Amino acid sequence: MNQIQLPELVAQKGQAAVAEALGVTPAAIHKAIRAGRQIIVTAHDDGTYTAEELRPFPSQKNVA
Repeated sequence: MNQIQLPELVAQKGQAAVAEALGVTPAAIHKAIRAGRQIIVTAHDDGTYTAEELRPFPSQKNVA
């Protein structure tokens, strides 16, 4: 198992390849990176990828 941040993986493999591996669109990858979301991608030994987002708890924005 190897963990890497989403922008680093995209720089290595390309946006389309990462999107396909995670089962999302390239636009979703672009939007997540542009928004600065902290997404960690895990490359598993069997060649599959999973992703998790690190967010503070509670993650609701204050509307004031």
